[in-house]
Amino acid sequence: MKTPNPARRSEQSRQAILSAAFDLVAEAGYAKLTVEAIAARAGVGKQTIYRWWPSKGAVFVDAVLSQTGGEGGDLALPDTGDLGADLRVVLRAIVDEYNDPRLDAMSRALTVESLNDPGINTEITGRIMGPHLEATRDRLRGAQQAGQVAEDADLGVAVELLYGPIFHRWILRTAPLTHEYADTVVEFALRALRAP
Repeated sequence: MKTPNPARRSEQSRQAILSAAFDLVAEAGYAKLTVEAIAARAGVGKQTIYRWWPSKGAVFVDAVLSQTGGEGGDLALPDTGDLGADLRVVLRAIVDEYNDPRLDAMSRALTVESLNDPGINTEITGRIMGPHLEATRDRLRGAQQAGQVAEDADLGVAVELLYGPIFHRWILRTAPLTHEYADTVVEFALRALRAP
């Protein structure tokens, strides 16, 4: 008879906890999320959660990362040589995520929580947003070296030119968030960034 592998059991518990946190926020919102509810849904004890995470917020950030493939994956932007086409692919994918009801609910919960909790803000900035923004700066830096972006362009501002309008429209729900809108954002940003 085989002895159960504790590492495998731990990974199963970890995945059950992350899925439970994600599902509970989708169902009832972040404000009603508790470690007790996560433990009950995942079929583990509270002590198991506290062994791996200091708070419900930390569990939730990991749950979002597990669903979006964020941390630990390859975050490099496509580089086909056509900067506009590559950026359209990225911004369209972001639009699709924001339009997915489950991911939309998670993103809104994270946004609200980050405004109220400096710890969660640090987690989101460092582990979710920061790496994506840096990957975009890297792609723009490559385009700058290839002469597709002006040498004196501020790449931090360039990233904000790309993502800011998408986030603004999503957070305020001022108009539908579409691929066409994403393409327009890319077009306008590239007009501002192109080398003369």
